[in-house]
Amino acid sequence: MNEFMKEAIEEARKGILADEGGPFGSVIVKDGEIVGRGHNQVVLENDCTCHGEMQAIRAASKTLGTFDLSGCEIYTTGEPCPMCLSACLWANIGKVYYGCTLADNEAIGFRDKKFDSLFGGREKFGLFLHETDRAECLDLFEEYRRLKNKTNY
Repeated sequence: MNEFMKEAIEEARKGILADEGGPFGSVIVKDGEIVGRGHNQVVLENDCTCHGEMQAIRAASKTLGTFDLSGCEIYTTGEPCPMCLSACLWANIGKVYYGCTLADNEAIGFRDKKFDSLFGGREKFGLFLHETDRAECLDLFEEYRRLKNKTNY
């Protein structure tokens, strides 16, 4: 498994065990070093924009002292929703590596796929989006599914 995806999974696990949000963790890497990390904190913050990717972008921007994350890559446990995908583009992140697909997100109750279809799908993103370590991320999603009394956020 990719070492950075392993970190993203651990970040997501930290969030779901604290009941802060869904099983979405992210790390941003520049020159082989993690410069930002985040996990879903929608429930904790009562803020629908506190997705793992958004939190990692905020952290990386703070670490690097810039909103321009050129030269960075993001590793995230679930294929980014349209909001997070757009934020990655706005931040100039060069590549997005994700574990679980939009269909996997939907299978555990998230509606990313619904919104994605409103924006025209993923076909135009070509080499920007890369699936990796899906099996390990599916294990995380199953762990999330087993947790009792979860709502989807």
